[in-house]
Amino acid sequence: MRTPRRKRLIAAGTAWAVAAAAAVAVSFGLAGSASAGEFLVNGGLESGTLNPWTCSGTTGSVVTGHAHTGTYALAGTASSTDTAQCTQTVAVAPSTTYTLSAYVNGAYVYLGVNGGSSTWTPSTGGGYQKLSVSFTTTATQTSATVFTHGWYGQGAYYADDISLDGPGAPTGSPSATASSSASASASPSSSASASASASASASPSSSASTPPPPPGSHALVGYLHASFANGAGYLKMSDVPDSWDIIDLAFGEPDSITSGNIHFNRCPVAQCPGAESDADFKAAIAAKQAKGKKVLLSIGGQNGEVQLTTTAARDAFVSSVSSIIDKWGLDGLDIDFEGHSLSLNTGDNDFKNPTTPVITNLISAVKTLKAKYGANFQLTMAPETFFVQLGYQYYGSGPWGGQDPRAGAFLPVIHALRDDLTLLHVQDYNSGSIMGLDGQYHNMGGADFHIAMTDMLLAGFPVAGNTANMFPALKPSQVAIGMPANTYAGNGYVAPAVVNQALDCLTKGTSCGSYTPRAGKQPNLRGLMTWSINWDNYNGNEFSRNFHSYFG
Repeated sequence: MRTPRRKRLIAAGTAWAVAAAAAVAVSFGLAGSASAGEFLVNGGLESGTLNPWTCSGTTGSVVTGHAHTGTYALAGTASSTDTAQCTQTVAVAPSTTYTLSAYVNGAYVYLGVNGGSSTWTPSTGGGYQKLSVSFTTTATQTSATVFTHGWYGQGAYYADDISLDGPGAPTGSPSATASSSASASASPSSSASASASASASASPSSSASTPPPPPGSHALVGYLHASFANGAGYLKMSDVPDSWDIIDLAFGEPDSITSGNIHFNRCPVAQCPGAESDADFKAAIAAKQAKGKKVLLSIGGQNGEVQLTTTAARDAFVSSVSSIIDKWGLDGLDIDFEGHSLSLNTGDNDFKNPTTPVITNLISAVKTLKAKYGANFQLTMAPETFFVQLGYQYYGSGPWGGQDPRAGAFLPVIHALRDDLTLLHVQDYNSGSIMGLDGQYHNMGGADFHIAMTDMLLAGFPVAGNTANMFPALKPSQVAIGMPANTYAGNGYVAPAVVNQALDCLTKGTSCGSYTPRAGKQPNLRGLMTWSINWDNYNGNEFSRNFHSYFG
């Protein structure tokens, strides 16, 4: 969670939403047609530029020396967080069959059309291989977006001679606009189509039967930089404004990744001038609690990778976390596992019955802590969208293997602990594009992203697009929206007016724009979380002041 910490999968961009496809070529053709027309522009990349192709981030380029024919080819550079997807949108005729084709070179390269079919190559095969797939438009469809991409961690891929063939000449000039929305599937078949979105969504709840929340039930959650220094400046516990209802101490970190032994070291005065003594810090915690505030230990963050691979690590986690809670008199635990802390073993495909040790041991450890401290023990979680909402499309390594095993990996933890969970505040920042329950991809930078991501938690969703395997909705009182306090705190900052627009939509059913929440209006939505209290203080307390202005 340090800048630009909390979302280490920042580069994910459109790739998260595309979490599985990687192909390049496009050719639509009518079966049995005597003549065909080419619907793509610059399918052979011989213009020497990408236009009108659009690639996620800076992952795509036009190169020489790797062409299938001619001089140029499309090169995509897939990374551990980005599949390097490239797309082009074209005009098509309704109720017409097309053939999409391309020559691709690389491991796990995908080719397909948004909302339709896709195909892929499982290995390099020693050079270029031809991929092709057919697609039939709907009765009202007039455009289609074709894509190609690689796969996580597989490095560069190349695509050339991409063709979209259909009957006769195109009904209109191929669109020069390229869609940056991701489409793709974790496998050759689509895992979360728009139709699945419609059938999977819970019906809106009746707002008339939802009583308004009691006074003071909304909560403002923030992280306090207690163990490290950065540009936000150090803030004493006693100087934290009373506007903060839950204060997460950042961070408890392990001695080693797999030890399970957590330590919490306060920032030394040499790094944090003005840091108070341990005695004053503890006294300030007690003073906050006397005012009804909750102070929690947050474990993880950018540098605190935790993998409880063994029962010994699980037991060490329980023991060490208990010692920290007891030493400082804390109210509970915040789980901010990022990076590679949580991933699912191959074949672990049921979020309701996980078998992966790092998952089951974490669940067991938290249940033990909850049992030890009783009903007043506060449990919050701050996962990234990659580990939660991305699970709507992709879960673990997938039925065919090859997907990022971290996709949706927080879902079994949330589900197993939902009865013990005080608050879930997913980090809606430093995120890539994520598909919402409307079957559309949503991006950071506006109210729409926060509305769509939060609605998924309030309505529930099918995991990996399987409507027979629903992740149940959480209670509104268990959900807060995670946002960065300012532009320094993380990618995805939005101004107070945009924050209020998202809250208006989710709690009042107004100002929703193009997205209609499947869960209906939820006035009991718990509130907001931000990274961080320090950055908000640095920014003149804009975030916290706006929160209290909104909720009163």
